[in-house]
Amino acid sequence: MRERFAPYMDLAARTAEKQWGTTRPNPTVGAVVLDADGNVVATGATEPAGGRHAEIVALDAAGDRARGGSIIVTLEPCNHTGRTGPCASRILEEGLATVVYAVGDPNPVASGGAERLAAGGIEVHADVGMTADGRGADVLVGPLGSWYHLARTGLPQVTWKYAASLDGRSAAADGTSQWITGTEARAHTLARRSLHDAIVVGSGTALADDPALTARDAQGRLLERQPLRCVMGESEVPSGARVRGDDGRFLPLRTRDPLTAIRSIASAAGPGTESILLEGGPRLAGAFVQAGMVNRIEAYIAPALLGAGTSALVGAGVDTIEQTHRFTIEAIEMIGSDLFAVLTPRLRGPIEQREG
Repeated sequence: MRERFAPYMDLAARTAEKQWGTTRPNPTVGAVVLDADGNVVATGATEPAGGRHAEIVALDAAGDRARGGSIIVTLEPCNHTGRTGPCASRILEEGLATVVYAVGDPNPVASGGAERLAAGGIEVHADVGMTADGRGADVLVGPLGSWYHLARTGLPQVTWKYAASLDGRSAAADGTSQWITGTEARAHTLARRSLHDAIVVGSGTALADDPALTARDAQGRLLERQPLRCVMGESEVPSGARVRGDDGRFLPLRTRDPLTAIRSIASAAGPGTESILLEGGPRLAGAFVQAGMVNRIEAYIAPALLGAGTSALVGAGVDTIEQTHRFTIEAIEMIGSDLFAVLTPRLRGPIEQREG
């Protein structure tokens, strides 16, 4: 079953990426409709809040070709009425024979779609795309992941992004760091800032590098969606610092505690805040890793050696090999000449244990 629907689930996940970061507070879902002969006839992704859900977009595009066919969705179809009606009802109305979804809806208000569909005579396949230990596969590496994390834990997902040499250095011995990675990787990371609700650096990084922390396209133009810019630490950020900007989207975090910082960001950014990007420096990253607050890593690794200099991570609370923080590589690709990897914790972290 997994092998049969895997290509279509992958297509659904890639379709959802087109709306990544635009649908909050709704999850960013992708859907694929097959006709009765198993041919792809339509795809769909969730529209911005108030718009159609992925299933409805795909079914509208499929029309009569959906009858007797299948729909493959990255998230269990909803069974509640909010700004739009239940997707489960529309699927039943269209006369589909099969529904396949990757992960169940953890929101008790919206869940129950699978049961309703099964009761209506539709063949339902759940958790297609899940790994043996119950974690989400590719669908939770992409745009659905941060929403899913928020729904399960009540806290935004924290992604630590860093760039380093092969020997784990983020700067040379004299402190220079521009540039370790190539132009393609730098453009890639600047654009991906727009996928997050907030971006955080330590006060040391803010003072030393004077970063703007803005999301930009490959031509350096500001993107429409900009994250809340946060500086964490007890040092004052100068009035002329670029991170302050002039749009009111700057937040100083006068704390050294990661959990306090996360909650402050969620409060300032508002309901539905689901994704925080942690950019630097190494001691800030170490504090979050040690606290178990890094839920995802995006690593840009340059094919270069420095031999000395600043480590990408400092103070993660590891004194012996048994204390190693281990991660699973979820995705890997080449961005120009650099390696880009996405990793998630191998074991449940303190957030889930503490927050339920």
